[in-house]
Amino acid sequence: MKKILLTLILITIALFTSIPMNAKDKTDNVVINTILARRSIRQYHATPVGRDTLMQIMECGINAANGQNKQSWEVRIVDNPATMTQIQDLMVAGNTELNPDMVKGCMRGAPVMVFIARDLNYDFSAYDCGLLAGNILLSAQSLGVGSIVLGSPVRFINDAENSAEILRILGYSENYELCLCVGLGYAAEAPDAKPRDINKVQFVD
Repeated sequence: MKKILLTLILITIALFTSIPMNAKDKTDNVVINTILARRSIRQYHATPVGRDTLMQIMECGINAANGQNKQSWEVRIVDNPATMTQIQDLMVAGNTELNPDMVKGCMRGAPVMVFIARDLNYDFSAYDCGLLAGNILLSAQSLGVGSIVLGSPVRFINDAENSAEILRILGYSENYELCLCVGLGYAAEAPDAKPRDINKVQFVD
């Protein structure tokens, strides 16, 4: 009996000491756990993300806070590999002074790319798009989908000599400007959290 009890104690100790610190510190709050668990993913499996899942993520996205409920965004999702390749080839062709591999690689191999445009007629539309993207990242995390926020594709598209052709494919309304991209897919890596400086946050008495 003593041997069995000792064995159980040793197993329990081994289990608890093998749990990473951030896992032991988890709360019962699902939202907080999702926020703290999310990482930027730069390597993805080729497995496609189902459109039902993507629409669930987008529904969370458009329920973000936004000024005067103007919803001053337009979202275009590219999950068709042929369309993704077409856009990448156009980006390369429109940025001939840049390294083609760098331009193609800016999407980090994400199988889904979410292109977010802002309404130029509304001063705060960039903030609205940022809030939309935040909801997309966290809802994706909660569904087991990795994500990354990308600025380079925006630059390579907007600055391209053939930008009008690329934007025609995305099909935005008049007076909308591409401002943000979010890559989505199933993660092929599990990066550690980068350090955060809580001293950046201060109370003003």
